[in-house]
Amino acid sequence: MTGRVEGRVAIVTGAAAGGIGAAYARGLAEQGASVVLADLNFEGASTVAKELAHEGLRASAVHLDVTSEDSAQACAEHTLATFGGLDILVNNAGLYAEVPKTPLTEVSLELYDTVHRVNVLGPLICTRAVVPHMKANGGGKIVNQASTMAFRPGGLYRISKHALVGLTASLGVELAPYNINVNAIAPGMIASEASYRAAGLVGSDKRRSSYDAIPNARPDRSPADLVGTLLLLASDDGDFINGQTISVDGGMVIRL
Repeated sequence: MTGRVEGRVAIVTGAAAGGIGAAYARGLAEQGASVVLADLNFEGASTVAKELAHEGLRASAVHLDVTSEDSAQACAEHTLATFGGLDILVNNAGLYAEVPKTPLTEVSLELYDTVHRVNVLGPLICTRAVVPHMKANGGGKIVNQASTMAFRPGGLYRISKHALVGLTASLGVELAPYNINVNAIAPGMIASEASYRAAGLVGSDKRRSSYDAIPNARPDRSPADLVGTLLLLASDDGDFINGQTISVDGGMVIRL
């Protein structure tokens, strides 16, 4: 199916080169959306935006600090000025590999606050920046980037993503009367060196053993495996899905 988001305008946060956000931006652009790639790493986001534009797709880059209300508002205004609308927000930016596995009873409160400001407050700040425009437009789609780890106890990162699942459900209920759907994607392990390091899977033996816990194990898991779910949630196909977190993990975590 082509053109699933034809004519829509999307913001993807955390969209610098080499990450899931860049794959999300490409997936949306290839399906007809105009995409703003927003990232603290403006150079990295610009690289992807230029690649997409070179292929004839509609893309622009903007600097974004998701913990800043002013920055989020400037991102929304840039999107409206550049593409004339704002229909989709993908809250992909977050801290993962940077979060140490320090026991909760020992982790610094400063780090605890930083992780939650980026992973939980950041999506709320960006949502607050776009919601007035979506309301004026008659609706919109917001997709948050959760994690399969949200459903397994242990550690600061997992707590932050569990909180994001709760935020997703609450915003879904709150914004439903305005025809704004809010959902989340919970990826499993994605094949990348950064993900392997963050998960402590250094060495081929540890990586192979990690596949044993996944019913539909595949060693080539990539951001591209997440794009189909994003397009479902960001398009009219997902109109009747709201407040949900959809796991895309090969069955690693099955919730009954």
